[in-house]
Amino acid sequence: MITITTTDALTEFCGRATGQPFVTVDTEFLRERTYYAQLCLVQLALPGDAEGDAVLVDTLSEGLDLAPLWALFADPAIVKVFHAARQDLEIFFHASGRIPTPLFDTQVAAMVCGYGEQVGYETLVRKICQTGVDKSSRFTDWSRRPLSEKQKAYALADVTHLRQIYLTLAQQLAENGRAAWLQEELAALTSPETYTMRPEDAWKRVKTRSNSPRFLAVVQALAALRERLAQSRDIPRNRVFKDDVIVELAATRPTRPEDLGKSRLLQRDARRGELADAILAAVQGAMELPKDQLPSVPEPRVRKPGQEALSDLLRVLLKARADAAGVAQKLIATSSDLDDIASGEESHVLSGWRHEVFGADALRLRAGAIALSADGDKVRIVEI
Repeated sequence: MITITTTDALTEFCGRATGQPFVTVDTEFLRERTYYAQLCLVQLALPGDAEGDAVLVDTLSEGLDLAPLWALFADPAIVKVFHAARQDLEIFFHASGRIPTPLFDTQVAAMVCGYGEQVGYETLVRKICQTGVDKSSRFTDWSRRPLSEKQKAYALADVTHLRQIYLTLAQQLAENGRAAWLQEELAALTSPETYTMRPEDAWKRVKTRSNSPRFLAVVQALAALRERLAQSRDIPRNRVFKDDVIVELAATRPTRPEDLGKSRLLQRDARRGELADAILAAVQGAMELPKDQLPSVPEPRVRKPGQEALSDLLRVLLKARADAAGVAQKLIATSSDLDDIASGEESHVLSGWRHEVFGADALRLRAGAIALSADGDKVRIVEI
């Protein structure tokens, strides 16, 4: 197993990748102690089984410049193949400012090809490569050096089997004419918006029991403060203060340092100094916010008479159309999507390939143009 630890070696490998149709990619990282994931290892494999076609890039090696890797990821002639790419892409986006393209995600492709919902890498290795994967090194500290031979073998297996999986799924997509479906699904993965966390939106992840606009304004201000501090210090959000602290302070709305001292949940070092001042300023800013700028949560959907029954019918239709197309149901529509359609709201299910597979029939069912009938163990669509 070849481990790359120098810029020259990485440059040489990336040079050999030029002209190849694809490269498979995986990463090992840690993020328990940081805000941004700490990239510890990058696994790469080119087509073929020759010595050096599959390598490990030790990103923690002193003096290693990853610029050749970023250039490889930007090469439009080489497909970058991942499995369940989202976390890997987030790491590369924050490290380089770019997302590897063109992209192929074998988990998404497998869903399009009917392998099930969010199918795991081990499952695809077993079904396509007819072998198994040793996952005993899955939970390991990838920042510790030296890496053991067992760790290296585990990491490399995540890209060597991926070559055959990619070729098999790409061929299936070509045969079933669904390559465009995959590209439509990958649009969100290749959008920088997917990996951009705006501090002002961080409050939406905090669970609260009150929907009071003023209460939510304080939650928003404190969550944004926490997000900015966590980003600037590269520490986990909870190291600044936890969600329950945000909820408590939104309820008590402290105005003086003495008020912070009465908090049951706020750590002592946050009750004084710069952090305490920032907390009090955030609360004050939220309390002074004009009413027309206060945040709010969407009103719960009010079900119309018969809407629940229509949602149930749409679920039956979805299963029938998903089975007929050989596509995972959740890839087509979620329960929320079905409720949107039943209530007459716009939905992404009514456009693109989803409209072809399910959306058109869903609209016809809602309009009363078709009905559903049992035909043995199958569901049949009946024209009305």
